[in-house]
Amino acid sequence: MAGPISSNRSATAAPAAGPANYTSALSLLASLFFVWGFITVINNTLLPHLRSVFELNYTQTTLIESVWFIAYFIASIPSARLIERIGYKKSMVVGLCIMAVGALGMILAAQLPSYYVTLVALFTIACGITLLQVAANPYVAVVGPQQTSSARLNLVQAFNSLGTMFAPLFGGYLILGRSTGGTAGTDQVLTQAERLADAQAVQLPYLIVAVVLVLLAVVITRYPLPALTRSRVAKADRGAHSLWRHRNLVFGIPAMFIYLIAEIGVANLFINFVSQPHIGNLTHEGASHYLFLLWGGMMVGRFVGSILMRSISAEKVLGGCAIGACIVMLVATFTTGPTAMWALVTVGLFHSVMFPTIFTLGIRGLGPLTEEGAGLLVMAIAGGALVVVQGWLADMYGLQMSFLLTAACELYVLFYAVWGAKPTNAFPDEPAQG
Repeated sequence: MAGPISSNRSATAAPAAGPANYTSALSLLASLFFVWGFITVINNTLLPHLRSVFELNYTQTTLIESVWFIAYFIASIPSARLIERIGYKKSMVVGLCIMAVGALGMILAAQLPSYYVTLVALFTIACGITLLQVAANPYVAVVGPQQTSSARLNLVQAFNSLGTMFAPLFGGYLILGRSTGGTAGTDQVLTQAERLADAQAVQLPYLIVAVVLVLLAVVITRYPLPALTRSRVAKADRGAHSLWRHRNLVFGIPAMFIYLIAEIGVANLFINFVSQPHIGNLTHEGASHYLFLLWGGMMVGRFVGSILMRSISAEKVLGGCAIGACIVMLVATFTTGPTAMWALVTVGLFHSVMFPTIFTLGIRGLGPLTEEGAGLLVMAIAGGALVVVQGWLADMYGLQMSFLLTAACELYVLFYAVWGAKPTNAFPDEPAQG
């Protein structure tokens, strides 16, 4: 699945950086997590918008998001190789620049307007985010003490959720709120002129995004991030070390893949779900305000999870959240009205710790193979591409029943927390920052 990512050189030990140094670095990286979370969740307001502009069914709508996540599959291992070549810091800057190019491509797609240019632009943005994921997540996990890595990544990922929380308000106001499709009732059919006018609504939001990305790239370029001193596996010795001997990674890859199906399926179909007359009976713009609460729950859950994991094992917290998520998804599937709507909102609280906790448990004990393992875990984010399966289920059996797929995904996460996350053949702890 992945070729060796190695080097003949060992990292040169740098002067030890105290806790204050990596704490200030984490503060800067929190802004990075905020930005990519924000941009990712703009898609949740963009998809119902594009559904109106291009007259798409649920399968075609979720296929747009599938293209986004296919980028994770394609770009993750090249990203890991790039990090080995130029380092974490430069890779983060490159990732931000790639995202800025994709944001400008969205402006072009709106001007034409073109469904296919939109797909290419979103794919480009996703490639940039993939590079950031492969660089920033393991950096945060290993830059401090290993015993608090899950708590640390949950804390920084909480700022990712802060971005995801505000994105629906931003997208709801600047995209859905400024378009006919976003403010009209769910049964209104748009004219050709209205669809063309609606397509232009994405230009200002993505211009703002492109400017912010470039500014953040400049800031990171000038900031002295602590260097990692993790040793590398020499090419001659690489054959003696197999990633597949580490059970926590072997089962962590499908855990990440399956979890993303659940998270992205809920987020992408949320607005359409709560807009239905028998659920929330809202406009798309109004429904975006409740999506704000879904992502807000993820932010709160990550802050709480970060605190809990300082005294409770990450596996126990993850297992409890998987049980809670499964229960509320069954409630959302088999009830109607406010009960179903609020059940779907609540799942964000339980989903909150899953990504960062699966990630840190998956790379635990990988030692010098950490970057390669991280690349595989980020590749597994491509599981979000299978949201198209939920779109197909929604078309065939109804949007509400399609959430049974989400409930099934939570059960695998529970299995991983109970058994799959237990490490085997772990490397001994070693200093990870300098």
